[in-house]
Amino acid sequence: MKLRRLMIAAPKSGSGKTIVTCALLQTLKNSGWKAVSYKCGPDYIDPMFHTKAIGVPAKNLDTFFTDEEETNRLFLRDRTEHDFAVIEGVMGLYDGLGGVRREGSSYHLACATKTPIVLVVDVKGMGRSIIPLLAGFLQFDREHLIQGVILNRISQGYYETIKPLIEEELPVTVAGFLPEKALYQIGSRHLGLLMPDDLGDSRERLRVLSEEWQKTVSVDSLLKIAESAKEINIEKEKAVWEKAKATVAVALDAAFCFYYEDNLRLLEENGAKIRYFSPLYDEKLPDGCHAVLLGGGYPELYAQKLGENRKMCEAIREASNDGMPIVAECGGFLYLHRTMTDREGKCYPMAGVIAADCYDTGKSVRFGYIELREKKSCFLPENTLIKGHEFHYYDSTDNGADAVALKPVTGKNYSCMIIDETHWMGFPHLYYPSNPAFAKSLVEKAMRFAVAI
Repeated sequence: MKLRRLMIAAPKSGSGKTIVTCALLQTLKNSGWKAVSYKCGPDYIDPMFHTKAIGVPAKNLDTFFTDEEETNRLFLRDRTEHDFAVIEGVMGLYDGLGGVRREGSSYHLACATKTPIVLVVDVKGMGRSIIPLLAGFLQFDREHLIQGVILNRISQGYYETIKPLIEEELPVTVAGFLPEKALYQIGSRHLGLLMPDDLGDSRERLRVLSEEWQKTVSVDSLLKIAESAKEINIEKEKAVWEKAKATVAVALDAAFCFYYEDNLRLLEENGAKIRYFSPLYDEKLPDGCHAVLLGGGYPELYAQKLGENRKMCEAIREASNDGMPIVAECGGFLYLHRTMTDREGKCYPMAGVIAADCYDTGKSVRFGYIELREKKSCFLPENTLIKGHEFHYYDSTDNGADAVALKPVTGKNYSCMIIDETHWMGFPHLYYPSNPAFAKSLVEKAMRFAVAI
């Protein structure tokens, strides 16, 4: 398939990838392009921002979670040659597993998908040193994918001086610059970027951003780079969707919103009908549901309201006692505890499915990619792994011991997860396409519950 596409990457985090990606997506949408976005890595928030604030389809791609062939299939799923795909990189361009491996890096994803790269470089405080910095990145690019550069936090005067020097000495197009101004800043939170709903006026701000950045960035240059992308020679998958056989209730509100699009799609392909509900505002589970999925998010920010909604807590506890399958990841896992204690020491009652308590430690407890293997086969075929990611400041008095988590770079492992025939509960966020049997198993368990009631 000949798909217009480019990747927005950077030498390091905090260089301006997200603001450039958002500005480009908004500009493409305003210009009538059918823009779609992808986020490299396990980040949930950037895709939500692209979808909620800009209104373009967005999903994740990760070469640790899936091999190159499967990654390309997921990339091309639902795409046509009329689309314009923008991939936002993660961390520094060459930073993969553990900061040292190729897998999981923006560059590996660009290589796998043959995607041209536009490098966003924060050059504040730099002069001619910009040139050897870029030269080093170009030298490391053995596939010659870096085709464009955008300089961030630079004055117009110095940009006009350095741009011709860069293009004279290096085989790269300098596509423009961003001056240092408040418009080009996005606030942060302890677990990442601010949520799009937190920005309030995000859509108006993006409209202004789209107009402003075109004064200093050549969108035509970016279009030419995207047009130069090579054809991807891989047969598009022909998904076979099972007829809906069971209903899975998926928690979705401000407290629970971390979901991979491909996870939910796998459930649907295996015969799940998805119905959303809000643990914050609803008083019961959706009528006729046969399983519950509680994803991650920020339940700690809504602990009081979650705890005060006793009817929903009781409904979920009753469903668990009745044998309804429940999968809970990170924030969902916290919600199922007896109590949650926040950073200020305030304690709130939770759903009480798990006879344990969770609390804010004030620091990162676990971070990074993992591979999970059940000690006793319940949701996965025996001796198989599913891949995931952890990032949390909370801990539990009972993290479970029904699975082994393996760190792919160091080889370190530890026990975690509370798992039985109807429960999969723990801190790790799972990526179902890394082992599609998990999604199939959850739907099958939901079907058995539907028959039993």
